[in-house]
Amino acid sequence: MLNHIFVGDCITIMDEKIPKSSINLIYADPPYNLSGKSLSLINNKTGGPFYKMNKDWDIWTEEEYVNFTHLWIQKAWDVLKSNGSLYVSCTYHNIGEVIVVAKKIGFRLNNILTWYKTNAMPSITKRTFTHSTEYVCWFVKGKNWVYNYDMLKELNPYKTKTGQKKQMRDFIEMPIVQGRERLKGSDGRAFHPTQKPEKLLELIITASSNKGDVILDPFFGTGTTGVVAQRLRRCWVGIEKDKDYAHIAEKRIKGYYD
Repeated sequence: MLNHIFVGDCITIMDEKIPKSSINLIYADPPYNLSGKSLSLINNKTGGPFYKMNKDWDIWTEEEYVNFTHLWIQKAWDVLKSNGSLYVSCTYHNIGEVIVVAKKIGFRLNNILTWYKTNAMPSITKRTFTHSTEYVCWFVKGKNWVYNYDMLKELNPYKTKTGQKKQMRDFIEMPIVQGRERLKGSDGRAFHPTQKPEKLLELIITASSNKGDVILDPFFGTGTTGVVAQRLRRCWVGIEKDKDYAHIAEKRIKGYYD
């Protein structure tokens, strides 16, 4: 089913509901396995109030996490077309596991995009460098992958000294989602802790798909992939385990989220 949100486990649904070799592009924002003790900074000035993510779905042992990563990436491989792309959002917490597992399955790593978060929260402990980056690993399944070079030059805000359009680099500067784009609950807090910017998905979908292609997001969250895919005239399929997230995503895509 196209333009549809499946509610349930992504591994099971990719196995049972998504036809093999039917997807052009997968964008995945899996759990990072970084939850821990709570931290509340309600008066944070860089990107709004901050609360350390402490979700049950993001707590794993190392063995459990590697096994989970292998299972979902294997299913992603199965449903991708022979020239399909897989983009995986990650941080330093899980980028190693993602790359090692994906390569073992057969994916080729084409690029690692670095997202520099221009409004990142400062280091509270003052014992580490400020964590101001996340990563997006771009894997391809085979040869002849889609890469819309000229379209990306149009999206690139930077120009040469003579005003000419520049190639898109693997270093992306944009803020954490804030303002009207940030979905919030009745308590005023972010509805989803890792909501991604629509501009980031616009870049990914433009780069590695064409109009009419099918985009799959196995960790759909609040539906950013669906919103952007629909705007860019792609078809989409979302999978989300949390019913509340899926409900908000559906409302958002239909344009009546309040």
